[in-house]
Amino acid sequence: MSSPANDPRQPSTAKPYKPSPVAPQDLPIDYSGFIAVICGVFGAMFRYKICSWLAIIFSAQSLANMRNMENDLKQISMAMMFGIMGLMTNYLGVGPRGNKKT
Repeated sequence: MSSPANDPRQPSTAKPYKPSPVAPQDLPIDYSGFIAVICGVFGAMFRYKICSWLAIIFSAQSLANMRNMENDLKQISMAMMFGIMGLMTNYLGVGPRGNKKT
């Protein structure tokens, strides 16, 4: 072990790390937001309950990891609306009607 007197590092010359700015179009794709939109559309159109729940979960995950405020918020809100619409049609919508014979 070396003693502190022989330490070659100089704390006075250290600079804090500053990440370089990245343009919004150069950011990687938000896969959880994309999956949320796809699941929301499937849940609303085909009345799949699991897809509607997955849309809500993936949109919450995408909201927590949001990088670009303007574009991501539009995508997340659309996915959340599709998920909520799918859940409402599944749980509160009219079910299949049977043939009434009277």
